[in-house]
Amino acid sequence: MDTIFTPTNYFRVLERHELFPDDNPLEVDLGCGDGSFLEAMAILYPERNFLGVERLIGRVEKTMHRLKQRGLTNARVLRLESLYALGWILPPSSVSRLHLLFPDPWPKKKHHNRRIYNHTNFHSVLSQVLVPKGEFLLKSDDLPYFESGVEVMSLHANFERLDWLESAAPYPFTDFEQQWLALSKIIHRARWRKLTV
Repeated sequence: MDTIFTPTNYFRVLERHELFPDDNPLEVDLGCGDGSFLEAMAILYPERNFLGVERLIGRVEKTMHRLKQRGLTNARVLRLESLYALGWILPPSSVSRLHLLFPDPWPKKKHHNRRIYNHTNFHSVLSQVLVPKGEFLLKSDDLPYFESGVEVMSLHANFERLDWLESAAPYPFTDFEQQWLALSKIIHRARWRKLTV
């Protein structure tokens, strides 16, 4: 199984077994950066599968290198734009957790429409790919971005916000998170569960 996942057809929804041959729970890291979080999660949770989605080739190559060096068979990376992957590639009801960690906050008001959760179909594709009771996790160092994301998610009755205690389970830092913590920035985090109704 290749560390880089390349769909045979970019114009159809995949079958679950095309991503990973087993039925282990699937977690997706949108915008996986250099792959440090993906690698750490795959090591911590060998009973789960992890798919990183990243559009920048340099980051994809770094992630591929990390996963290959470790010999990890429960993690892969897909080079694709995040919304396209969610809306057109990932199978319905296939993702147990979707991680959106330190995305570009697009701080200028004229760029707010570029924020992933502000796209008109983000909520519908998020609902589509998550399994019943699947989770969406958001982390950001940018408070206005974080608050805007929380507000957008609160508009959707089929998601409930959950507590996210740092001590609840091991959750590795991303490369960006390590940088922001070194600069004494506050990290904001939120977690939601898809309701089955």
